[in-house]
Amino acid sequence: MSKGIERLNFPDLVDVVGEPFCSVVQDEHYAHLAGIVAGDFAEGRSVLGDAAEETRAVMGLIRRLLAQIGLTMGDVVRCDVHLSDLSDMPAMNAAYAEFFPDGMFPARTTTQSGALFGGSKVEVTCVAKRSSRSARRDD
Repeated sequence: MSKGIERLNFPDLVDVVGEPFCSVVQDEHYAHLAGIVAGDFAEGRSVLGDAAEETRAVMGLIRRLLAQIGLTMGDVVRCDVHLSDLSDMPAMNAAYAEFFPDGMFPARTTTQSGALFGGSKVEVTCVAKRSSRSARRDD
């Protein structure tokens, strides 16, 4: 990868077509993922459930998105979790922990946000660090 900033979109995974943002902005050190809600983005709709179901769906999308750029959940160093209601925190925590089975959790902030996209209960933004093993190189 060059030393510049790369902006990527993945319309089949997480993008809402026509919205002014990138799914991933990365350089040789870090990948910054935009906020992700549970959704069927190919269909352009959110997928609503309880907080645990939405958390599993969101974290699954994050795992798939990271795989697209050569990273894993083990590379995640920070997450920001937005909940529409902080009373959902215990359910979100239980589902979230499933994605870090080795107990190596990233730094995290959890906040209550008013309305989330599409009436979602959970939105997650994260940052992953590229290590020498995961660094991509331009050919």
